[in-house]
Amino acid sequence: MAGKLICLDHKHISIKQMKMPVDRVLRYYIRNISGPPSPLIENYLRDADFCHEATIGWGCKLDPKLISSFIERWKPKMHTFQLPCRECTITLEDVHLQLGLSVDGSILTKSVQFVNWGAICHDILGVILDNIYRGRIKMSWLRDIFPEPRNNSTEVERIRYVWAYILEIIGGYLMSDLLQNLVHLRWLLKIVDFRAAGEFS
Repeated sequence: MAGKLICLDHKHISIKQMKMPVDRVLRYYIRNISGPPSPLIENYLRDADFCHEATIGWGCKLDPKLISSFIERWKPKMHTFQLPCRECTITLEDVHLQLGLSVDGSILTKSVQFVNWGAICHDILGVILDNIYRGRIKMSWLRDIFPEPRNNSTEVERIRYVWAYILEIIGGYLMSDLLQNLVHLRWLLKIVDFRAAGEFS
């Protein structure tokens, strides 16, 4: 059935599924952040316009069978789903309504090149990291180095925790890495100024 619905190309995720001898439901993966945001950082998240994004993964139930059926109906060349009622695609309005993500504002289009990521990490996060993989760092490292702030935490500690927390959100499900455990430090450069970060689409 899938072969009739999909305009095939060799990179499409459904190719692997269609080569299986029997139909199997695709496994899904979502990296949830370690916990809900601490009340001590809510103001910072609000300034950066990340309050809603911090709650996206909580109470989210994914239906693997539904995801598999949508993959069977995806037409990669047209970027649409071929459904019995009609063709449909995911629009920016859908993203805004479903996830609460901002679709207005400045667009991030250029990547940062030729940067000393170790120096950036030290200057902003205050920690020197030896293992940086082409500008990417492990999200587990962020959790280990930046524990949740306590009532007696300094403002600097809280701000650094917020940066790490937002990087987890970005690397966990907004701009997830194929390895599912790394996040690029270029996003850190965009969230240093919380108010400016809230203006990005």
